[in-house]
Amino acid sequence: MDIAVFDVEDPRFDDALAIRTRVFVEEQDVPMDREVDGLDDEATHFLVTDDEPLATARVRDHDGELKVERVAVLADHRGEGYGAAVMDAVESWGRESGYDEVVLHAQVPVVEFYERLGYDVEGEEFEDAGIPHRTMRKRL
Repeated sequence: MDIAVFDVEDPRFDDALAIRTRVFVEEQDVPMDREVDGLDDEATHFLVTDDEPLATARVRDHDGELKVERVAVLADHRGEGYGAAVMDAVESWGRESGYDEVVLHAQVPVVEFYERLGYDVEGEEFEDAGIPHRTMRKRL
């Protein structure tokens, strides 16, 4: 398993976007204009490969906090550790970049996944792109 960290100019961004499109647009019916939100150019992107691209995430500074977004694993490979691997890479990068905590908006069905990784739920449930979410936070 390899994990690459790059910006939007890197050719691997196309693989990351393809995963996001399959997971969010095709599986979850998120409109493409919501998925490609104009913020990719200010984000750092992560791509997990194991002979092929399997998982992705992006992070960006949001009001001085490291915000994790667009975490996606291809459906056929969920439960194989790729989501945990990309989150571990995100957290390591965050620590090395001087952040002391990360925040994310988790879809309700995967809240337990993030709890297993040490994230705490905060605030009330909210909807984004027609999908219920919870804010979650972890100290690094």
